[in-house]
Amino acid sequence: MEKSVLFKLNSTFSTLRQLLKYGVIGVISNATGYFLYLIVTHFGAPPILAMTLLYAAGATIGFFGNRRLTFSYTGSVFGSGLRYTIVHLSGYFINLAILVEFVDRLGYPHQLVQAVAIFVVAAFLFIMFKLFVFRMSPE
Repeated sequence: MEKSVLFKLNSTFSTLRQLLKYGVIGVISNATGYFLYLIVTHFGAPPILAMTLLYAAGATIGFFGNRRLTFSYTGSVFGSGLRYTIVHLSGYFINLAILVEFVDRLGYPHQLVQAVAIFVVAAFLFIMFKLFVFRMSPE
Protein backbone atom coordinates (compact mmCIF):
# COMPACT_ATOMS: atom_id res chain seq x y z
CA MET A 1 0.00 0.00 0.00
CA GLU A 2 1.01 3.57 -0.57
CA LYS A 3 2.40 5.47 2.44
CA SER A 4 -0.33 8.13 2.35
CA VAL A 5 -3.07 5.47 2.41
CA LEU A 6 -1.41 3.73 5.36
CA PHE A 7 -1.07 7.06 7.16
CA LYS A 8 -4.77 7.82 6.61
CA LEU A 9 -5.80 4.35 7.84
CA ASN A 10 -3.58 4.65 10.90
CA SER A 11 -4.94 8.13 11.60
CA THR A 12 -8.53 6.91 11.25
CA PHE A 13 -7.95 3.95 13.59
CA SER A 14 -6.19 6.23 16.06
CA THR A 15 -9.16 8.60 16.08
CA LEU A 16 -11.61 5.72 16.51
CA ARG A 17 -9.59 4.36 19.45
CA GLN A 18 -9.53 7.84 20.99
CA LEU A 19 -13.27 8.25 20.45
CA LEU A 20 -13.93 4.89 22.10
CA LYS A 21 -11.75 5.76 25.12
CA TYR A 22 -13.32 9.22 25.30
CA GLY A 23 -16.75 7.60 25.18
CA VAL A 24 -15.98 5.18 28.02
CA ILE A 25 -14.52 7.92 30.22
CA GLY A 26 -17.41 10.19 29.23
CA VAL A 27 -20.15 7.66 29.96
CA ILE A 28 -18.75 6.93 33.40
CA SER A 29 -18.10 10.56 34.37
CA ASN A 30 -21.27 11.98 32.80
CA ALA A 31 -23.54 9.27 34.19
CA THR A 32 -22.10 9.97 37.63
CA GLY A 33 -22.37 13.74 37.11
CA TYR A 34 -25.92 13.50 35.79
CA PHE A 35 -26.98 11.33 38.73
CA LEU A 36 -25.49 13.89 41.13
CA TYR A 37 -27.20 16.68 39.15
CA LEU A 38 -30.58 14.97 39.63
CA ILE A 39 -29.94 14.52 43.36
CA VAL A 40 -28.78 18.10 43.91
CA THR A 41 -31.70 19.60 41.96
CA HIS A 42 -34.14 17.24 43.69
CA PHE A 43 -33.06 18.74 47.01
CA GLY A 44 -33.70 22.26 45.78
CA ALA A 45 -30.58 23.52 44.04
CA PRO A 46 -31.38 25.60 40.95
CA PRO A 47 -30.47 23.73 37.72
CA ILE A 48 -27.92 26.32 36.58
CA LEU A 49 -26.10 26.31 39.93
CA ALA A 50 -26.07 22.49 40.01
CA MET A 51 -24.74 22.30 36.45
CA THR A 52 -22.05 24.89 37.20
CA LEU A 53 -20.70 23.09 40.25
CA LEU A 54 -20.78 19.65 38.68
CA TYR A 55 -19.36 20.91 35.39
CA ALA A 56 -16.31 22.35 37.15
CA ALA A 57 -15.69 19.14 39.11
CA GLY A 58 -16.15 16.91 36.07
CA ALA A 59 -13.90 19.05 33.89
CA THR A 60 -11.09 18.93 36.42
CA ILE A 61 -11.24 15.15 36.74
CA GLY A 62 -11.64 14.75 32.97
CA PHE A 63 -8.42 16.64 32.23
CA PHE A 64 -6.24 13.93 33.71
CA GLY A 65 -8.22 11.02 32.27
CA ASN A 66 -8.39 12.44 28.78
CA ARG A 67 -4.83 13.73 28.76
CA ARG A 68 -3.34 10.33 29.56
CA LEU A 69 -5.90 7.69 28.67
CA THR A 70 -7.72 9.10 25.67
CA PHE A 71 -5.09 11.10 23.83
CA SER A 72 -1.82 9.77 25.37
CA TYR A 73 -0.63 13.34 25.41
CA THR A 74 2.91 13.91 26.69
CA GLY A 75 3.27 17.62 25.98
CA SER A 76 3.23 20.47 28.45
CA VAL A 77 0.75 20.16 31.30
CA PHE A 78 0.56 23.95 31.54
CA GLY A 79 -0.07 24.51 27.81
CA SER A 80 -2.61 21.72 27.51
CA GLY A 81 -4.20 22.78 30.80
CA LEU A 82 -4.63 26.35 29.56
CA ARG A 83 -6.13 25.18 26.25
CA TYR A 84 -8.33 22.70 28.14
CA THR A 85 -9.63 25.49 30.37
CA ILE A 86 -10.45 27.67 27.35
CA VAL A 87 -12.27 24.81 25.62
CA HIS A 88 -14.17 23.83 28.75
CA LEU A 89 -15.25 27.42 29.36
CA SER A 90 -16.67 27.36 25.84
CA GLY A 91 -18.37 24.03 26.60
CA TYR A 92 -19.75 25.46 29.82
CA PHE A 93 -21.28 28.44 28.00
CA ILE A 94 -22.77 26.13 25.36
CA ASN A 95 -24.34 24.09 28.19
CA LEU A 96 -25.53 27.27 29.94
CA ALA A 97 -27.07 28.63 26.73
CA ILE A 98 -28.90 25.33 26.17
CA LEU A 99 -30.33 25.40 29.71
CA VAL A 100 -31.32 29.07 29.55
CA GLU A 101 -32.98 28.72 26.15
CA PHE A 102 -34.79 25.41 26.60
CA VAL A 103 -35.58 25.51 30.33
CA ASP A 104 -35.94 29.18 31.22
CA ARG A 105 -37.37 30.49 27.96
CA LEU A 106 -39.18 27.52 26.43
CA GLY A 107 -40.15 25.70 29.63
CA TYR A 108 -38.83 22.20 28.89
CA PRO A 109 -38.00 19.97 31.88
CA HIS A 110 -34.44 20.64 33.01
CA GLN A 111 -33.76 16.92 33.51
CA LEU A 112 -34.34 16.20 29.82
CA VAL A 113 -32.57 19.31 28.58
CA GLN A 114 -29.45 18.62 30.66
CA ALA A 115 -29.36 15.00 29.44
CA VAL A 116 -29.34 16.20 25.81
CA ALA A 117 -26.87 19.00 26.58
CA ILE A 118 -24.37 16.43 27.87
CA PHE A 119 -24.17 14.85 24.41
CA VAL A 120 -24.01 18.17 22.55
CA VAL A 121 -21.18 19.45 24.74
CA ALA A 122 -19.37 16.09 24.68
CA ALA A 123 -19.22 16.11 20.87
CA PHE A 124 -17.91 19.68 20.86
CA LEU A 125 -15.30 18.84 23.50
CA PHE A 126 -13.98 15.74 21.71
CA ILE A 127 -13.40 17.67 18.51
CA MET A 128 -11.70 20.53 20.34
CA PHE A 129 -9.58 18.20 22.49
CA LYS A 130 -8.34 16.34 19.43
CA LEU A 131 -7.69 19.37 17.23
CA PHE A 132 -6.65 21.98 19.79
CA VAL A 133 -6.01 20.84 23.36
CA PHE A 134 -4.14 17.55 22.96
CA ARG A 135 -3.00 17.86 19.38
CA MET A 136 0.06 15.87 18.51
CA SER A 137 2.94 17.85 17.10
CA PRO A 138 4.15 16.77 13.66
CA GLU A 139 7.05 14.36 13.78
